[in-house]
Amino acid sequence: MAFQILLNLLIALVWMYLKSSYDLSTFVVGFLIGLILIFIARHFLNTRFYLGRVWAVIYLVLLFLKELILSNINVLKIVLSPTLNFQPGIFEYKTSLKKEWEVTVLSNLITLTPGTLVVDVLENGNERVLYIHAIHVPNVEEAVDGIKNTFEKAILEVSR
Repeated sequence: MAFQILLNLLIALVWMYLKSSYDLSTFVVGFLIGLILIFIARHFLNTRFYLGRVWAVIYLVLLFLKELILSNINVLKIVLSPTLNFQPGIFEYKTSLKKEWEVTVLSNLITLTPGTLVVDVLENGNERVLYIHAIHVPNVEEAVDGIKNTFEKAILEVSR
């Protein structure tokens, strides 16, 4: 990915040099030409086109913001209700993420979401297990599926 970004910047700078115009519009045109050339030659680079990862990172950030807002609303409903009708609990989450930075990002996203906290991360051979405390867990399987289908899936899109 880094090679593709540097190559794209190099193509944009060469375009500026060939046009003998050193302004932002010429750089943007050169950058777009570089994007097209790298997209065409992506099969020879043996890596995924880097713009796909950029979109995956943007999607992950937007997903986190959505979950942040929804979790804030849910916690606010629990706090403002006249009766304390919630079921706190700790549950086990077995993740399929392999790299340490992926597990760290997942743990941080879960912890930064209101109402949830990663208490511990254990490694059992090839498997990583997160112990998560949630303020309201009526159904553990639903909570596990929610994490697997949102954060973990988005992290896999960024990393693979």
